[in-house]
Amino acid sequence: MARILNLIRVQLRRDLASCRGVAGQPLRTISCTSRKQAEQSDASSVLGKRWKDTAETVIIGGGCVGVSLAYHLAKAGMKDVVLLEKTELTAGSTWHAAGLTTYYHPGINLKKIHHDSIKLYETLEAETGQAVGLHQPGSIRIASTPIRVDEMKYQMTRTHWHVTEQYLMGPEKIQELFPLLNMDKVLAGLYTPGDGHIDPYSLTMALAAGARMYGAQIYNNAPVTSLKPTSDGKWDVQTSHGTIRANRIVNTAGFWAREVGKMIGFEHPTIPVHHQYIVTATIPEVKALKKELAVIRDLEGSYYLRQERDGLLFGPYEKMEKMVLQDSWVRDGVPPGFGKELFESDLDRIMEHVEKAMEMVPVLKKADIINIVSGPITYTPDLLPMVGPHCGVRNYWTAIGFGYGIIHAGGIGKFLSEWITNGEPPYDLIECDPNRYGKWTDVPFICAKARESYGFNNVVGYPKEERFAGRPTCRTSGVYELLKDKGSMGFHAGWEQPHWFYKPGDDIGYKPSFQRTNWFGPVGRECKLVMEKVGVIDLTPFGKFIVKGKDSHKLLDRLFANTMPKVGMTNISHMLTPSGKVYAEVTITQLAPGRFLLITGSGSELHDLRWIETEVAQGGYDVDITNVTEDIGVLGIAGPNSRKVLQKLTNEDMSEAGFKFLHCKSIQLAGKPVRAIRISYTGELGWELYTDQKDLAAVYLAMMEAGKDEGIDNFGTYAMASLRLEKGFRGWGAEMNCDTNPLEAGLDYFIKLNKSADFIGKAALREIKAKGLKRKLSYIAVNTDDIDPEGNETVWHNGKVVGNTTSGAYSYSSQQSLAFAYLPLELSTLGQKVEVELLGKKYPANVIQEPLIHTEPTRTRLQKKAQSKA
Repeated sequence: MARILNLIRVQLRRDLASCRGVAGQPLRTISCTSRKQAEQSDASSVLGKRWKDTAETVIIGGGCVGVSLAYHLAKAGMKDVVLLEKTELTAGSTWHAAGLTTYYHPGINLKKIHHDSIKLYETLEAETGQAVGLHQPGSIRIASTPIRVDEMKYQMTRTHWHVTEQYLMGPEKIQELFPLLNMDKVLAGLYTPGDGHIDPYSLTMALAAGARMYGAQIYNNAPVTSLKPTSDGKWDVQTSHGTIRANRIVNTAGFWAREVGKMIGFEHPTIPVHHQYIVTATIPEVKALKKELAVIRDLEGSYYLRQERDGLLFGPYEKMEKMVLQDSWVRDGVPPGFGKELFESDLDRIMEHVEKAMEMVPVLKKADIINIVSGPITYTPDLLPMVGPHCGVRNYWTAIGFGYGIIHAGGIGKFLSEWITNGEPPYDLIECDPNRYGKWTDVPFICAKARESYGFNNVVGYPKEERFAGRPTCRTSGVYELLKDKGSMGFHAGWEQPHWFYKPGDDIGYKPSFQRTNWFGPVGRECKLVMEKVGVIDLTPFGKFIVKGKDSHKLLDRLFANTMPKVGMTNISHMLTPSGKVYAEVTITQLAPGRFLLITGSGSELHDLRWIETEVAQGGYDVDITNVTEDIGVLGIAGPNSRKVLQKLTNEDMSEAGFKFLHCKSIQLAGKPVRAIRISYTGELGWELYTDQKDLAAVYLAMMEAGKDEGIDNFGTYAMASLRLEKGFRGWGAEMNCDTNPLEAGLDYFIKLNKSADFIGKAALREIKAKGLKRKLSYIAVNTDDIDPEGNETVWHNGKVVGNTTSGAYSYSSQQSLAFAYLPLELSTLGQKVEVELLGKKYPANVIQEPLIHTEPTRTRLQKKAQSKA
């Protein structure tokens, strides 16, 4: 083997010396014929054409993503779509990409993006006359360990309710699709028909041809030099050739995205990483094949491999300690003129993966290398792109941070085009919201997370996954130092928040699994604590806004489907999209006349704020909105003894009569000013306590001291999730989002169709109600063993897929698994039997009455009613 590797290095130096093009740039070998044809078709895209000085949309960046957006907007009928490219189309990351296309994605929503991309690529050549070099031999993800097989079973249940075909297959079938594999370690494979690869250059040129065909203008050699917002929300886009007044701008600038963002004061958390792939010369065994090899992804070897003509192309993802970041570009900017250049290759860095590839595909041992491509691709901290309108400035959109731009380009162009055209996203894609990041994503964090994300590219994807690089950030609550060593922390929008707490004898630490794991018992202990005694939880990560001003009530009445609470009271309200989907769930408290406190989930902070700010700008409301998320800490206290604990620390009357459910008061607690709201997402007697971050630790310590006799202790978010499910509480992002309307989600109580204000989505909801629902959120009990649903599992009935779960957990009170699931109306009646697929097995389930356990306010009301009758 050592001799073979030395020969590779010698061959590499010799081959690279003969493969130098202009300015020492290695030549690519992929689909050269179709590329030359594409270059000829692009010859007309010169700056000599008439310069437009106004545009509906200006797209900045001519990689495959930007050109796809131009194509989709123009095809949708938008006039005056302009794309500005710094040098020439594909310069950046597109031109040197390996071009993999796959329907597979471990997440849920991005499967739709992949699906739309491939369906577009299949028809693009016929539509535009431009060859795209699409190959669809299918792909196989190789499992060579038992835990990988479990991972594939886990992914199968998350795919069955989607339109994409996917199959779990054994070694014999795998060898049929890839006969050159060494099968010694192959246990199973996840096969996706229709996967393959495409020529990135030809794809981009076909999209450009389509964009022009539908009326878009594309200007090459037109770098943007300045972006100036106007008072009416438009943009002056300045270039050396002139200025364009645009209604909106979209940053699709790839690894130049940070430079574009800086023009308007944003530090987008993107960073280029070095990615290498190897192309071999003709391999006789490959040439002799009668059909193209399926693409393989060897998960343990951490590389992809596909056929390239009569040879092979394979690209590894090296471990985080070996991978290379181009962090100088983050500090100093991208070198002027960098476009179709490459980095120096480094075979030693990827040799571990080369050896594994040779072991899995032995013909590689004798193959000659004709090229090693080492180029920049852009990463975000979590590896997902940043797609959508940006908070804090009007009509600025991004489609940046694509580590896999080729497979995302078609679907993202369609997704953004529909959002821009219709005023709302076509479906939920919050995991790609650019507003999931904030000022806490500094350069050290970006670098640490990008290293981790690249190095962890092919690690096992467990439920409730946590990654620890770059943590903690500057976002820590006032009680973090007190709690950080007492339990297992989770990461929520930059914050550290306890998932569960340790006790002597517990198996501690983060130990992920596809079955119940070390936190299962302790979480049950915490649920019992809250149900029988009193627990405290850190809820500081909540997003928090103060809305005040002359038009505050009018604004919120327009934004929310519920009526506004009276002064000193709180309610749950929902923002809807124009088509009646649930954009957000928010807790609203009117603190004083015209002064409101809005509370949203940690992952929705800037997502919701942007929506609110957009309505303010469009409606011309006289309001002031302040984001106080980082200024105010929050503690939740819940359980039958919570009232006793608080009463020891305040002179305020905390009795049932003195402090009613959904009421809010300003109180002194242990000598500290606290805003107390009687509400708890556990469904038990409880309060949320809002105070200055600097006072949070003092309030926490006072409660823990005062509650010793009442059995007080900590509990985490895992216990809260179990308790809320027992009470039938819906969660935003699970039971409700931009894929669901509030009526099918069972939120009728919070939707006031008869209120006088014309809230966003009201007309659409009336139409939905008149037509009737086709599905309904159902509450189901699942008969499992050592595994519990978590959401996004497939629901079966009579051998057919009929729905999907949205969230799930174990109910420690009833000792059974619970889940919410969307089912057809005819299968949503009480007692209906269905099956829930978990890790390759179908478990019996049935629809039950919700809630399993009444909330404390309901129990109190029923108790009083019973006493009055006695």
